[in-house]
Amino acid sequence: MIKSTLKALTAAALLAGTAMAAQAADYTIRATANSNENDEDYDGLIVFKNFVESASNGAIEVELFIGTQLCGNGAECLQGVADGTVDVYISTSGGASGIFPYVQVLDLPYLMANDRIAEAVLSGDFTRTMRSMALEDSDGAIRLMTIGNTGGWRNFANTKRRVASPSDMEGLKIRTVVADLPQELVKALGASPTPIPWPELFTSFQTGVVEGSKNGITDIMGMKFPDAGLQYVTLDGHAYMGALWWMNNAKFMDMPEDLRRVVVDGFSALQQATFASPKRKSIQAYSDFVAGGGDLYVPSPAEKAAFKEAAAPVYDWFKGNIDGGEKIFSALTEAVAAAEADIEAGMAQDLN
Repeated sequence: MIKSTLKALTAAALLAGTAMAAQAADYTIRATANSNENDEDYDGLIVFKNFVESASNGAIEVELFIGTQLCGNGAECLQGVADGTVDVYISTSGGASGIFPYVQVLDLPYLMANDRIAEAVLSGDFTRTMRSMALEDSDGAIRLMTIGNTGGWRNFANTKRRVASPSDMEGLKIRTVVADLPQELVKALGASPTPIPWPELFTSFQTGVVEGSKNGITDIMGMKFPDAGLQYVTLDGHAYMGALWWMNNAKFMDMPEDLRRVVVDGFSALQQATFASPKRKSIQAYSDFVAGGGDLYVPSPAEKAAFKEAAAPVYDWFKGNIDGGEKIFSALTEAVAAAEADIEAGMAQDLN
């Protein structure tokens, strides 16, 4: 009886899937990520595609383009979103900073202490504030749908020595992207920022062109940087690696409200998937790093406070030099304070 019931259910599911596939979708969403199928971005897109196609009963089809099939870099891809050749694109803050410089607020160090706070902040009104700013600055063309995660937390890593205090950073050549903010941070900590393209970083470690970087552990292990000499990681967690998910606003607004709801819910499911993925993947990555002889250092609360104090001038630099910096900085710090208070209140109840 059970076997026959399972067979009937399986057959019904197959028939339903076939019927959905045969039915032409009313809308097609072309989504791209300049990454690969091992990345958190891909995990999120798979969840998004499955949710949206199922919840819309086949009215929306999601096509995935992983890598550089549709566009090659942040500026090119965001232009594609603006003109409608790309419907959905995921960028880092650095990848979008040339068009929306204030998104670099996510790279400001030591403002969000842990995953619970970051996830609460990025699921609330802070993201809506950034969405409004981006819509205004793109003349209504580019819509920020959600902010997830791509790689956990940025930590300082290097080839030379254990870093337990800002003074240990003195003189290290740290790889950064071209954007101003990460370079300002590295300088504030006494190191030398060295912009290097990502594909060149392995060789740059080998040759000593750079001696350190600001990356999450999954990126470090995925790129095999320990083989190039990267042997010291300090878990200072200075920045949450936010993933900004953009959508062509006209494509979104042209849908009826019921399908827009499906898309919004789909991005919420995507966000949750990208929040979770780095947590799981980092477990094995940290284990492999230590097993390979890597030095993994966890700063004490006092040591982390010293890092935050040394980096504090970057906050004023951001507010004074980035268009929209004051507004988005206030939005983030207010959201962080509210999240901290809410979590602490809940903790007090949970402990008693």
